[in-house]
Amino acid sequence: MNTTIKTLSIAAALAVSLGLAGCAADSGSGNSMPMDHGSSNPMASTMPSAGMMPSANADHNQADIMFAQMMIPHHAQAVEMSGIILAKPGMPAEVTDLATKIKAAQAPEIEQMTGWLKGWNVPTMMSDHSGHGMTGMVDDAGIDKLKSATGTEAARLFLEQMIGHHEGAIDMAQQEISAGKFPDAVKLGHDIVDAQQAEITQMKQLLTTL
Repeated sequence: MNTTIKTLSIAAALAVSLGLAGCAADSGSGNSMPMDHGSSNPMASTMPSAGMMPSANADHNQADIMFAQMMIPHHAQAVEMSGIILAKPGMPAEVTDLATKIKAAQAPEIEQMTGWLKGWNVPTMMSDHSGHGMTGMVDDAGIDKLKSATGTEAARLFLEQMIGHHEGAIDMAQQEISAGKFPDAVKLGHDIVDAQQAEITQMKQLLTTL
């Protein structure tokens, strides 16, 4: 099973566990979008400029839709990675505290974004592959390596992978801030930039202690 399929499954499972599948107006049913590792900045290359962005309705535009559709599976992988490290014995307390914080923050954001997409009557998966290759995503080999790693090696690998993952989320969030229209989505973009930049600083500091 490749990274795309596994992350889609994780996003769907998170939606069910958060009670999204049964909601009539606030939830998302469907899948997350496919992705691979290694693209530089797909949102920058696929998203029109703010002035050219067609309005999906009076409250939101295509940038808001793309932001949510791309960030849901991106968040789902961060939750997966955090769960992997939390299941390992002997992890430094600072690392497990960070992983717990990431899960606690990003799982509700998945619920929030899925609710927006449902309210806008659009799928949680993009209809094409324009978001293919989201920056910061960890590939199959990286996830497998994290699963098999132990001790300090696992802690270090988690931090290194999550730094890149956060950098990708910040790139997408900055695109939403620049081109988005829906106030809650733009606010979430700002929140992601602020929170994840602070966590990157924290993770870089933690790496110096391992």
